[in-house]
Amino acid sequence: MLCGVPSGRRGQKALHLTVTAVTALEPIFEPVIEQAGFKLVRLRMMGGSARTLQVMAERPDGSMDVEGCAALSHALLDFIEAQDPIEGDYEIEVSSPGIDRPLTRPMDFARWAGHEAKIELSAPVATPVGERKRFRAIVLGMDGADVVIRDSSLGVADIKFPFRSLLNAKLVLTDKLINEDLKARAARESEGESRSDLQKSTQE
Repeated sequence: MLCGVPSGRRGQKALHLTVTAVTALEPIFEPVIEQAGFKLVRLRMMGGSARTLQVMAERPDGSMDVEGCAALSHALLDFIEAQDPIEGDYEIEVSSPGIDRPLTRPMDFARWAGHEAKIELSAPVATPVGERKRFRAIVLGMDGADVVIRDSSLGVADIKFPFRSLLNAKLVLTDKLINEDLKARAARESEGESRSDLQKSTQE
C-alpha cells in the first residue's frame, strides 16, 4: 500500500541516481515521522532525473492504512516546504512495509525471529560450504551486534554476520507469516472495538 504526493518544488541540480539508501537523511526525517505518530522502516531515493523519495513507515503497533499514509505524506510535505532538506526536484512516496516486509533494523531481526527471509550481504561470510553473501534462511535473532540465521541447505550450523554488513533483507511470504499477520490484524481490530465500546460507555 502506498500513496505518492509530489513535492511541488524546483531545484537547481538534477542528481542521477538509481536506488540509493539515504542514511544521512534518516536523522533528519525520523523525528518528523515519529512526531506524526509513525515509525520509520526504510528511507531511500529512487530514479534518475525524475527522483522519488520513498518513505516506508508504520504505526507503533505495526499497522498502516490509507489514512495514515496520507497523514504522514502531508506531515512530510509541510516539513520539506519549511526546511528544504534535499536539493532538486523529487516526489514523496509513502508506503507500508507489507507482510513480506524488509528487515532494516536490528530490532526487526529480533521481532521476526523464526520466519524465513532472503538476505544479501555487502561481503561474503563463512559457512559450512564456503563463503557466501546471499541466503534464504530462517532468522534466529540477534547476538549482540551480529545477526544469526540458519540456512538448512548449508547444514545445521548457525551463521552469524555483523548487522552493518547487511545490504538487503526481506521476509519470505509463507503460510506461517500470513497466519501471524492475520492474528495481529484481528487483535488490533478487537482492541479498537474495545476502546470504542469504552468510549461509548463513558459518554452515556
